[in-house]
Amino acid sequence: MLVMDAHCDVLYKMWLNPGISFYDTDSGLDVTYENLEKSKIVFQTFAVWVPDKVPVGQRFEAAIKQIDDFYEKVIQNGQKVFLVTSGEQLSECSPTRIGALLSLEGADALQGDLRFLRTFYRLGVRQMGLTWNHANEAADGIKEERGGGLTRFGRQVIEEMSRLGMVLDVSHLSVKGFWEVMEHPDLPVIASHSNSRAICPHVRNLEDEQIKALIQKNGLIGLTYVPYFVHFPHTEARIDHLIKHIEHICELGGENHLIFGSDFDGIHDKIAQLENAGQLNNLIDALLMRYPETLVRKWAWDNGYQFYSKHLASQNVKKTEAK
Repeated sequence: MLVMDAHCDVLYKMWLNPGISFYDTDSGLDVTYENLEKSKIVFQTFAVWVPDKVPVGQRFEAAIKQIDDFYEKVIQNGQKVFLVTSGEQLSECSPTRIGALLSLEGADALQGDLRFLRTFYRLGVRQMGLTWNHANEAADGIKEERGGGLTRFGRQVIEEMSRLGMVLDVSHLSVKGFWEVMEHPDLPVIASHSNSRAICPHVRNLEDEQIKALIQKNGLIGLTYVPYFVHFPHTEARIDHLIKHIEHICELGGENHLIFGSDFDGIHDKIAQLENAGQLNNLIDALLMRYPETLVRKWAWDNGYQFYSKHLASQNVKKTEAK
């Protein structure tokens, strides 16, 4: 069974530790080529995350360094991993030649400049979230106490993303910001690594009304394996608890909108038997014991394939003047 994963932090971990390798079996990474191959994860989103401890004037540079690592250490000659910038390329993904999507986790790296967004687009970035947990020039994050929404710059960003044909990730975005984004008529939206708040009451999870809105907008919800988002207390989180999130989202009508969004290499604590990308078959097997294979295939691959096939297009920049 082919699998798609909507979020990992390999590039951040390699940026922190320049000596580790995506292709070494003992690198300490959760997501390695071997682990992806083992679990038939044939499409992996690689996030570029610049923490807010990096001075504002250095955030663009930090993101560029992670993207350089992506090309030099992950893509290399393109024989084992290749960059995906258009929906047509999804059909080329296979267990031995994995498709990779570049995503910015937060608009911090833009440093308030739309030209930097276009630069990232030209470097292959096709997806972006406006924030991490805190505020930046574009919007408030989910842990910002004031709970604000999009700034003027943030509204300019989503318009430019729409013009370029990019996907917007609402994981980490404030609730107010979420609803402001959902008002946009054209922008494709994904919550790449968020679960159900009704099942686990963590602020990073989605409320039922948010899940319904994503379904209505034909967006995606990436089921994440972060124990804190799966079960309380997090130390007792198991695969069975993860499946409860799937059950609830499906009850809300989300059967055709669920995918996987591990957040591997961005988390320290792990769910037992789901501790790296190479153990994904434990989740797949547990799902196959409960659901028809056709349904599990939807969550593993089909839903994401249909979404990105429609919304990823390297040549669909709208013929309007850049801001």
